[in-house]
Amino acid sequence: MEEDKVDPKVVEEVGAASYKALVAARDMIKPGVKLLDVANHVEKMLKEQGYGMAFPLNLSIGVQAAHYTPSIDDETVFGENDLIKVDFGAEKDGVLGDCALTVDLSHNNQKLVEASIEALQNATSVIKSGVEVGKIGAEIEKAITSRGFVPIRNLGGHTVKTHDLHSDIFVPNYDNGDDTILEEGMVVAIEPFATSGKGIVTESDICDIYSFDFETQVRMREARILQEEIKKNYSHEPFAARWLSNVVDSRFGLYAGVSELARAGALTRYPTLIETGKGLVSQAELEVIVEKDSCRILTK
Repeated sequence: MEEDKVDPKVVEEVGAASYKALVAARDMIKPGVKLLDVANHVEKMLKEQGYGMAFPLNLSIGVQAAHYTPSIDDETVFGENDLIKVDFGAEKDGVLGDCALTVDLSHNNQKLVEASIEALQNATSVIKSGVEVGKIGAEIEKAITSRGFVPIRNLGGHTVKTHDLHSDIFVPNYDNGDDTILEEGMVVAIEPFATSGKGIVTESDICDIYSFDFETQVRMREARILQEEIKKNYSHEPFAARWLSNVVDSRFGLYAGVSELARAGALTRYPTLIETGKGLVSQAELEVIVEKDSCRILTK
């Protein structure tokens, strides 16, 4: 496996910045607060501290498992009964952070929240050089099912490399028998998802997160302008459509242009993911570095 050489100090720095931003987002979440205000605040905070973003702030509510980020004029506010997955990460020199937590504004879903937290703790306790990813999945599954919930089977953890948030290795949230091993020095995001539903997510029609694949020919003027901006400033990590609001003259031009680029293959779409059984979803995530006999948490 090709070695991903990065400065260990930068890895630690990015992990700490990611967690600080995650906590800042968590502390803003209250009934009546706009999702857009939270996203704008914490993303701006990272920029002012000299970081990029590994991906836009995700604020996925209820049956949404992942990939919801506010649109340019999103008026959605947090409700007093919302269960919110907050997922975020900083970026510096291509080094990427990734961490998540769940906020239960109703305080009625604490068992579900605790299921993903306990699963994360159990998973990280067995991580070391040479451990099979299927065995990590078994620990996650055991913790979640013991509390009466279901792990989401088509989401999971992943190794992280420079400019590559989801790189070679997938870490399942259940025992899938995968004997792929983790090696010393690998950076890995472990992210158990627990649900009261069926344990499978599917793509919805909502999409505000994209990534750049390659330059292509497009007819619409706004699409051409947007493509130049994306190629210049967002060629590596996923971005939010709202980040491009000052590039074209109108909301229609922004979303029509982005849609044309996606249809032409220039962009990959990351639609909001919905639990197929309409079950509530909780998430907990840490980024770690694999060591000989254990792992070290980076997002803290």
